[in-house]
Amino acid sequence: MAHHAHADAHHDHHGDGHSHGSFKSYMTGFVLSVILTVIPFWIVMSGGFENPTTTILTVTGFAIVQIIVHVIYFLHVTPTSEEGWTLTSTVFTLVVVGIMVSGSVWVMFNMNANMMPNHSMTVSGVEQGQGMGSGAPENPESE
Repeated sequence: MAHHAHADAHHDHHGDGHSHGSFKSYMTGFVLSVILTVIPFWIVMSGGFENPTTTILTVTGFAIVQIIVHVIYFLHVTPTSEEGWTLTSTVFTLVVVGIMVSGSVWVMFNMNANMMPNHSMTVSGVEQGQGMGSGAPENPESE
C-alpha cells in the first residue's frame, strides 16, 4: 500500500500547472525548426545573395527566429509559465550576457586600436619605435 502511495505522489508533480507541451506543440516546433533550417541552408548552398552581407544578415535572422522557436516550443519559456519568472530570468540572463559580450568586444577593439605596434607615433618630430625590441638598430651608423 505504501508503494502505491509513493507511485501516486511521484506522478502528482506532473499536474502542478507546469506546461510540458502536447504532441501538437512539439510537432509544430519541430516543423518550424526544420523550415527555419532548410531555408538558410538552401540560400547558402545556392550561392546566397549578390551581397554577402545580405546573406549573413538573412541567415542570422533565421537563426534568431529559430532560437525563439526552440525557447517557446521545447523549453516552454513563456510569459505564463511559472507566473512569468522563467521569462524574466531568461531576459535578465540575455541582458547580462549582452552587456558582457558587447563590453568585451569594445575593450578588445580599443586595445587593438590603441596598442598595436604598427602605429606610427611621433614625438618632437622623431619617430617612435626605435630602440629596445623594435627590430630597428639602435645605432644607425653600425649598418
